[in-house]
Amino acid sequence: MMTARVCFLVVVLAFCLTPLFAQVKHAPDRTEGEGPFPQLIIRGITLIDGTGSPPVGPMDIVIEGNRIKRIVAVGYPGVAIDSSDRPRLKENGFELDASGMYALPGFVDMHGHIGGRAQGADAEYVYKLWMAHGITTIREPGSFNGLDWVLEEKEKSKNNTITAPRIFAYTGFGMGNDEAITDAEGARTWVKNNALKGADGIKFFGAAPEVMAAALDENKKLGLRSTCHHAQLDVARWNVLHSARSGLTSMEHWYGLPEALFEDRRIQDYPPDYNYRNEQDRFAEAGRLWQQAAPPHSDHWYKVMDELLSLDFTLDPTFNIYEASRDLHRARRAEWHEIYTMPKLWMFFQPSKISHGSYWHYWGTEEEVNWRENYRLWMQFVNAYKNKGGRVTAGSDSGFIFQLYGFAYIRELELLREAGFHPLEVIRAATLHGAEALGMDKEIGSVEEGKLADLIIIEANPLKNLKCLYGTGAIRLSEDNIVERVGGVKYTIKDGIIFDAKQLLQDVKDMVDQEKEETGFILYQPGMNPNSLQE
Repeated sequence: MMTARVCFLVVVLAFCLTPLFAQVKHAPDRTEGEGPFPQLIIRGITLIDGTGSPPVGPMDIVIEGNRIKRIVAVGYPGVAIDSSDRPRLKENGFELDASGMYALPGFVDMHGHIGGRAQGADAEYVYKLWMAHGITTIREPGSFNGLDWVLEEKEKSKNNTITAPRIFAYTGFGMGNDEAITDAEGARTWVKNNALKGADGIKFFGAAPEVMAAALDENKKLGLRSTCHHAQLDVARWNVLHSARSGLTSMEHWYGLPEALFEDRRIQDYPPDYNYRNEQDRFAEAGRLWQQAAPPHSDHWYKVMDELLSLDFTLDPTFNIYEASRDLHRARRAEWHEIYTMPKLWMFFQPSKISHGSYWHYWGTEEEVNWRENYRLWMQFVNAYKNKGGRVTAGSDSGFIFQLYGFAYIRELELLREAGFHPLEVIRAATLHGAEALGMDKEIGSVEEGKLADLIIIEANPLKNLKCLYGTGAIRLSEDNIVERVGGVKYTIKDGIIFDAKQLLQDVKDMVDQEKEETGFILYQPGMNPNSLQE
């Protein structure tokens, strides 16, 4: 008979990917991209290097194979460049004229699930949306297509035999065990086996305190990293401070943080008829949680923050994934859904008592007002944490709650800006800080000599308008009074291979168009017209 703890484990693992054990199709062999080249020179670009340094240009960036070899200032803005003063192109080299364009490091998505069968999102669809938005690295938290599946994709991405970001595989704690992990010995054994299988780290959802403490301690001894979604089912006895003290290196979302900030209670103020399995209950009450925590800038607020800072703890807030909670209309009417959202994914987003994140049973003004206050308080903590030197990263958790792969990540950058980050701090969170959190900052995360050649090239200045990074670009009225679209990533470069980002996005559109043609699907807003495609 299945024990209560096993039931809990299954429920909690299903929280971030549904269904739990259903794998999506592997990505096909790569046919896209040019390179890597013996020598690639990107000419005349303005560089935003990801370290927090201001833009500088014009620059020539010399890449050999998959490494950045030289970054050379070649002149001054508005002044003709003296060609004799530039790096010389070798006989077998390739030149990319990027005059007037901007270069950034490849983005790191710290919460990137590789699709889902329930969502109708296969790996190729997800990868191309990510790569079209400049995402060259993802952390897969949970590896819910199966660790072996994810490790196979990771190896193919590493060898560039598929078109995909580089992948860091974090296994959901307890995955692969037939029985629940109920003691410290079992936790340590699982952690050791997880490392032997080749996982990069662990994703936790919570467990008994002795189990969490042992697992985190063993994982730390092995030199692996970790993250946690502190689910409400265990957070009353194990919050973010407990995790960080035991060796957790990062947290996802914000669960467990308000609980650490409680002063006049120890348990969330649940209504008597609350049921965690009813997702409207779960998320409606989550929208009141920050209001129950210590107020901003109070002694306890700073005490918790300072301890997390002393532990070099990383926050990965994923602001975007809950934005529909504060403005459902905005999230479900995002302009990209009509063109780039798969029919089955759209149906997965609709109100449902089964699909995770589709908690629109009767979502209204009261819930949205609470969530807006939730965001105000949550953002204040995250911004202050950054201001005191804390590491904040960018993650999307796409494929749920009307958030589409790639597009949602850019929205995350906008929300970091809303939280108070300077645009350069936003880019650093999305690049160097993500690389640091993965332990990969010597290789990726900034455009510096000696690092892997992961770059984004865009024709518009993203520091002026982060919307330029959306695949659909930003709307601008020209001097001739013509409405036009500007921006959208032009090239995504990974390991020195140049990918046409706009063509990747066109590939996604073609996939969606084909599915619509085969199913006769027409996108309608909830409750307005049924579709023949069943959820």
